[in-house]
Amino acid sequence: MTGPSGPATAETLYRSVRDRFAEAGLATPDLDASLLIDYAAGLTALDRLRDPACPVSDAAVVETEHCVKRRLAGEPAHRIIGAREFYGLALDLNPSTLVPRPDTETLVDLVLPAVRDCVARTGACSVLDLGTGTGAIALAILAAEPDATATATDISAEALQAALSNAHRNELSNRFDAVRSDWFAEIAGQYDVIVSNPPYIRSAEITGLDAEVREHDPRIALDGGGDGLTAYRAIAAGAIDRLKTNGVVGIEIGHDQNADVTKLFEEEGFRKIAEMQDFSGHDRAILLMK
Repeated sequence: MTGPSGPATAETLYRSVRDRFAEAGLATPDLDASLLIDYAAGLTALDRLRDPACPVSDAAVVETEHCVKRRLAGEPAHRIIGAREFYGLALDLNPSTLVPRPDTETLVDLVLPAVRDCVARTGACSVLDLGTGTGAIALAILAAEPDATATATDISAEALQAALSNAHRNELSNRFDAVRSDWFAEIAGQYDVIVSNPPYIRSAEITGLDAEVREHDPRIALDGGGDGLTAYRAIAAGAIDRLKTNGVVGIEIGHDQNADVTKLFEEEGFRKIAEMQDFSGHDRAILLMK
């Protein structure tokens, strides 16, 4: 990774990496190159704009090349850098967490009005986030509403470590608690809002997922059982006793699961009061009230 007439500069390094990614057919060569150079060489996009001729150390070039090889081998850029932004928050990842995706921000957008309405009525809002992973959903709600508190659950102790670390990183620890639990098994008390992005991919469809998802996201966070609805059944059955009066459940769904998930919750005494599509126009989140 040297320029045409000498050692690498910020601009030649970026162009070299971007072009290699483009030639390999990666979907977002510009973004991936920017992320990895920021991580490996400490050069942000703003740094490159301000001083494109800034020399890059040999050590930074070597580290960048190591990251490039991992990316070209199929490892997602956010896995390589171990972090992802979600709803404006910087979140650390580990092997037991999903990489938070922009589509899940749809769930936050759907739930926030109910959270704020609860605060307006009662002065506070308690949130239960089931299967929290990085803590993304709960922490986004807390960052947007200072009078909300959240309890986050996950069956994975390693995932909960990431969630607690992310709460600390984003200065939200004082309103965030984590409990290791298989859905509601270790949860007591009632909450104003329950949220979840549960596993909802049908088991038979896992092998057909993009390799970057199939090989790098934890299967337990993807596999929703034979019909993709296993987690929804557990949440629908348990949520009714864990919600306060006027409480709501906000849940992410697969693009073709709106009717099936709604029916499961209706059978447990809920009614759907809102839904929202993602950036591609697919059904992505529903809001239900008991």
